[in-house]
Amino acid sequence: MQLKQLVAIAVIAVSIYACKEDNSAEIAFKKEEAEHVEEEKILEFGFDINNYIVKRDTIRKGDSFGEILGRNNIGYPNIFQIAEVAKDTFDIRKLHPGRPYTLLYSKDSENDSLPQPETFIYQPNQEEYVVIGLKDSIHAYTSRKPVTYVEKIATGVIESSISKTLEEKGLSQKLAYKMADEIYAWTIDFRRLQKGDRFKVIYTDKYIDDTIYAGVQNVKAAYFEHNKDSLYAFQYQTDSIKGIVDYFNEDAKNLRRAFLKAPVQFSRISSRYNLKRRIAVYGYKVRPHKGTDFAAPNGTPIMATASGTVVESTRRGGNGKFVKIRHNDTYTTQYLHMSKRNVKKGQYVKQGDIIGFVGMTGNTSGPHVCYRFWKNGRQVDPFKEDLPDAEPISDSLKVHYLEFIKPIKQRLDNIHFLEAEPKDKENTISESPII
Repeated sequence: MQLKQLVAIAVIAVSIYACKEDNSAEIAFKKEEAEHVEEEKILEFGFDINNYIVKRDTIRKGDSFGEILGRNNIGYPNIFQIAEVAKDTFDIRKLHPGRPYTLLYSKDSENDSLPQPETFIYQPNQEEYVVIGLKDSIHAYTSRKPVTYVEKIATGVIESSISKTLEEKGLSQKLAYKMADEIYAWTIDFRRLQKGDRFKVIYTDKYIDDTIYAGVQNVKAAYFEHNKDSLYAFQYQTDSIKGIVDYFNEDAKNLRRAFLKAPVQFSRISSRYNLKRRIAVYGYKVRPHKGTDFAAPNGTPIMATASGTVVESTRRGGNGKFVKIRHNDTYTTQYLHMSKRNVKKGQYVKQGDIIGFVGMTGNTSGPHVCYRFWKNGRQVDPFKEDLPDAEPISDSLKVHYLEFIKPIKQRLDNIHFLEAEPKDKENTISESPII
């Protein structure tokens, strides 16, 4: 009996010891796993951030490159040398307030009384960044964050406006602009949409670093039911060399006219073309207004309403700063009162290119662009002209276009209208890069 008890005790002891060994092995594995996780690289701007002390800040008003480095313990002789090396890569004078920058310090500098950064990284926009190495071999280069394009679909039924419908679905208002100003500008008056009008759209969203939403990149295809008409639109590149992309219907007819309806987005007409205009300030004398005024905030981009060559980019009298574009032997346009011009005389611009920014130069009582339009050398009201269509698809491309849109049209037709979608629902077609 005593022997049996001793054996039992021995078995229990061995079991307990074995359990302890197993547990130790599990703890060791978990520790090793944790260490492995800690050692994983966290890449940002091409650097493993785990290897540095990271300081993030934004450019303040009045900041200069030298002042930022001086605040971080880099002396003037070194600042001058760094600036000389960097100037061929990036103009260090163009640091914009509010834009972020990052300083990377060696972990060995933790105990230094005056730690100096090894690297300065500036982000002029969401995609681009400038890296300037500050120690040892001073160097500078620019790079871009990885960009992903995700194709999605959206549908909607109009209750009051396109903007309200998109807002209720948590979708970008840029979709409204693209449909109203880029795709259907000459076929649908979006100020007069009717309750029950509906749309379907295949579009591409842009993401930076897979996480930062950068807005709608483009619209691949759309379908709009308005006034019982079915209006298709398909994006198609007609000139790969010049990069000309346009929208056509299912019969290959261009949906645009040769001219945009307005030179600025989301604006309102504050004064129309009127040859009999009378103004109280001038004693109600007739003061013809041979342009169309589009009111918009200072700094709003002004677009060329059609492709052409800049024949004037200057400042003169009551016109203030202005740009004038000759589109062909028949048509010329002019854009007055700019705060800043963005093109030079002789430069060729494409429809939609930014040629300047809204301002108040010259004779003006508020920020706007006065849009003037010439036909055969005479100023006319573009809204009363039968303007030409944009370039049609060439006969050589038409067959390819009709084949190209077949599968896209089929996809559009197979998308069902969802009358009551959840507000934040997004219908993703593809979650992988498509271009």
